[in-house]
Amino acid sequence: MKRMKKLVNFKTLVLLFVLCTSQIKVYAQDNVIDEVVWIVGDEAILKSDVEEERLNAQYNGVKFEGDPYCVIPEQIAIQKLYLHQAAIDSVEVTDSEVMQQVEWQINNIIRQIGSKEKMEEYFNKTYTQIRETMRESAREKLTVERMQKKLVGDIKITPAEVRKYFKELPQDSVPFIPTQVEVQIITQQPKIPIAEIDDVKKRLREYSDRVTSGDTPFSSLAILYSEDPGSARRGGELGFMGKGELLPEFAAVAFNLSDPKKVSKIVETEYGFHIIQLIEKRGDRINCRHILLKPRVSDKDLQAAMGRLDSVANDIRSNKFTFDQAASVISHDKETRNNNGLMANSRTSTSKFEMDQLPQEVAKAVDKLNIGEISKAFTMVNDKGKQVCAVVKLKSRIDGHKATITDDYQNLKELVLSKIRAQKLDQWIKDKQKKTYVRINEGWKKCDFKYPGWVK
Repeated sequence: MKRMKKLVNFKTLVLLFVLCTSQIKVYAQDNVIDEVVWIVGDEAILKSDVEEERLNAQYNGVKFEGDPYCVIPEQIAIQKLYLHQAAIDSVEVTDSEVMQQVEWQINNIIRQIGSKEKMEEYFNKTYTQIRETMRESAREKLTVERMQKKLVGDIKITPAEVRKYFKELPQDSVPFIPTQVEVQIITQQPKIPIAEIDDVKKRLREYSDRVTSGDTPFSSLAILYSEDPGSARRGGELGFMGKGELLPEFAAVAFNLSDPKKVSKIVETEYGFHIIQLIEKRGDRINCRHILLKPRVSDKDLQAAMGRLDSVANDIRSNKFTFDQAASVISHDKETRNNNGLMANSRTSTSKFEMDQLPQEVAKAVDKLNIGEISKAFTMVNDKGKQVCAVVKLKSRIDGHKATITDDYQNLKELVLSKIRAQKLDQWIKDKQKKTYVRINEGWKKCDFKYPGWVK
């Protein structure tokens, strides 16, 4: 503990020194010299911060209007203005919100890049390091968004203002609305035999006994047998997390562990069955290992579930009952069951999806349907990593088109609101600049900044 306190104090002194100079150089873990390129208020922007953002943008295919070494530090500086104001106004986000954002980002990257290993290779970081970096990044992103919402949340416009905007809009500037669909879904998770669950629990008890007896380290068993690909290759280690970042059932057991040599009881979550081992506690955060096993669904049970859903779909086609009624009674998808199976687009907070926003298996099924038609049963992996059977109904389809005031009033309203909000935020940034200490290294000043007020 004394060594840790000395380390913390040393880091504090380094930070204070950084804030007093503009050319401090610090050594990263890979022994590459880093450099403070901007100081905004009491926050430093490092060259490595800029490089990391540049790599992220490169991976995501983001193109910059101008020199990335001008655009990126300015973007980071703007973010720091918002974060500073958020701290003053006590604007915060929850651990749970941050966790959801991180999981979405990681899963999206893995889906695009092919595997966790490829992701690690691209970013030159371990999965845990990427996760930790994303956690802080996600927290800042969500905090900035919440701060922006607070600044412009009271802006309202009238239908007359929307109509006026659309009337004055040049024809070649009328926005194109991509094809959008509304989709209803019914899912069924095949029943897992009790014998399969018993077998999973038996195996976990055996692993626990091997660890407790000193026969095999927990980490070795996690590498060999855990079905959580993200943590398995790290010996089951999850990294430091707060209670809100873990599933409630998992957190309840993990945070009650006190002896790193012992193994928890078996814990069931929506992902499967776990055993947990404590590594370290730091205040209200915990680092632990786990082994996850998922009961297997047999091909026979999978086919039986698909057969049941096909039968349900046929009954709906025969008007024995409606899709809405079936979804609200038999669907296992708790996110949609209480809304007659209607899928919600978390990106837009509406029920409308562009095709590339749907899960791939759902999009493939919907693509072949006419409005009102129901698909054949198909299998998909849900957001919990479990294989489920599903049928979908295409509720509506709006083909891609140029916006009209009649059909796309809501889209145009949002367009006008976005424009007004952007104007207000632009003015806020200019005003905030005047009140904030900013220092930029000489080699980073020769830029055509969006907000010239940085250079004083």
